[in-house]
Amino acid sequence: MFSDNKKVKDTSDFSKNQNRISEGTKIVGDIISQGGFRIEGTVEGTVKTTGRVVVGKSGNIKGTLECSNADFEGKFSGKLIITETLSLKATAHIEGEVTTSKLAVDPGATFNATCVMNGGAKAMRDGQKQGKSA
Repeated sequence: MFSDNKKVKDTSDFSKNQNRISEGTKIVGDIISQGGFRIEGTVEGTVKTTGRVVVGKSGNIKGTLECSNADFEGKFSGKLIITETLSLKATAHIEGEVTTSKLAVDPGATFNATCVMNGGAKAMRDGQKQGKSA
């Protein structure tokens, strides 16, 4: 009925942690984290995370952003490296270089960037190899 086995909460899953940079906050430098971010302030430098990054309407990043998924309502200038999906809302303003697997752009978003789609190119190469061998 009673057990000595107590459940211990595993805190090693950092992907559920959410970091927040509030409006009015400015960070200059590099940020490395396992958890995701909600950015309403300004970041100048490099942001690296395995989680999701959400940049709100007042958010602004100048530099490099590396993450799994990103949702933009604010501004970005620099180099974006997104391993999965980049989503741009109508108020987003993106300038620079973008590497992503998937891109979703709402009408009204500004997207002045060179863009490389990783997932699509790999799928096309795989399809061409299969076609040649048949």
